[in-house]
Amino acid sequence: MQRSWITLVLFGCLAASISTADVCAQEVITQTPIRLDDPIDFVRQGPEHWTSPEGLSSSLQIMLLLTVLSLAPAILLMTTCYVRIIVVFGLLKQAMGLQQLPPSQVMTSIAMFMTLFVMGPIWHQVYKDAIQPYTDPSIEMSLEEAWDIGKAPICEFMSRQIAAAGNYDDVHLFFRYVDGPPPAEMADVPIRVLLPAYMLSELKVAFLMGFKIYLPFLILDIVVASVTISMGMLMLPPGVISLPFKLLLFVLVDGWRLVVQMLLESFGTLPG
Repeated sequence: MQRSWITLVLFGCLAASISTADVCAQEVITQTPIRLDDPIDFVRQGPEHWTSPEGLSSSLQIMLLLTVLSLAPAILLMTTCYVRIIVVFGLLKQAMGLQQLPPSQVMTSIAMFMTLFVMGPIWHQVYKDAIQPYTDPSIEMSLEEAWDIGKAPICEFMSRQIAAAGNYDDVHLFFRYVDGPPPAEMADVPIRVLLPAYMLSELKVAFLMGFKIYLPFLILDIVVASVTISMGMLMLPPGVISLPFKLLLFVLVDGWRLVVQMLLESFGTLPG
């Protein structure tokens, strides 16, 4: 009987010590700081740490960072002249009836190089005025100051393109759904309104330029179709006959140079 009581007491002490150790271990785990500079250790800590308040905030920071990095190319293209150039090149291919030539990679490369040419001075100004001072340890500049200084040249470029095209209605369209009166100057337009308005303006300008390119090829198609019908060649597609004439016309007038020149002139005077 005494042995049974002694056994029960020993088991009770052992259980109490185990539970105390578990509680202490949990306190140590929850109090362990989560460091984002060691992502491997963060992953090794397991789901319990990921769902803790500290781990959840760190997970949200990592998710936000990855989202921004994945959307960075699209955001970068939205604030440049790439949209106008690639849309005009796409309409040019359709107007000539060339579905496969030039390849899409070639057209994209030309659009990218032209974008670098147009936006190069603006990006250089952003780097010189915002990024370089922010990364210089001898200059005290906060992230907010660097952001305000860095976005100013890009917003000025977008505002200048909207003003040159006369597409102020696109800006007023988005201000209808924003509280407060619209600003008196384009420089005061917030970026959340300026970005979609700039995209709409670029698409409108690109389609107008594409129409100017489309028109001579359309007239050539109509002439060839009228000739083939009058000659009784109803089974022969007019596009097959007009394609060589389109290529000949495009080469004789030096079409690539004219299209690129029209695009560059549409952006106005570029900063030096």
